[in-house]
Amino acid sequence: MAETVGSLADKLSIVELKIYHMREQTEREEATEDFRVQCRGRLEVLELQRADLAEELTRLFADVAAGRVVPKVYRQFKMYNDPQYRSKGSPKGPG
Repeated sequence: MAETVGSLADKLSIVELKIYHMREQTEREEATEDFRVQCRGRLEVLELQRADLAEELTRLFADVAAGRVVPKVYRQFKMYNDPQYRSKGSPKGPG
């Protein structure tokens, strides 16, 4: 599984911010018409990207709900500042 629910949600939130700010640029009265046209084209691409990401997230949710995909959960193993991972002769780490 290349994407996770979290990574897709992260990408969607970023593209939403880009869409918001690009839309603002398309409405700037002091900008040239050429610039606003360029921004409208970029806005179309961003909206397509958002639709693709949303579709991928919807598909992933459906696959998880149907049991076709089982998300892997990785636990973090923090070894620093844990005395059981230090040998008697090793220096104390940072912190």
